[in-house]
Amino acid sequence: MPHRAASPRIYFLVFASLLVLTLTTVVVAAVPLGAFHTPVALAIAGVKATLVVLFFMHALHSPKLTWAAILGSLFWLAIMIGLTMADYLTRGWSSGQY
Repeated sequence: MPHRAASPRIYFLVFASLLVLTLTTVVVAAVPLGAFHTPVALAIAGVKATLVVLFFMHALHSPKLTWAAILGSLFWLAIMIGLTMADYLTRGWSSGQY
């Protein structure tokens, strides 16, 4: 299987994007967003993680088996987070009942 080599320009653009997103994370941390603070921070972190996986871990040009492993692990993460939230939301102390 031929390996596609990305140009150094792509790596520098991704690196610059990661720096901008890191600066955005710092700025957003100082802004009072209330209940939206955590979702915004997680969205920025998700974009940064996606860039790292696609370009620096070379998943963009990987075979289908690698993509199956990536999607399977994301599906498993969603299951684990869903079960954790189901447990957390059904506890009495989370709604103020004691």
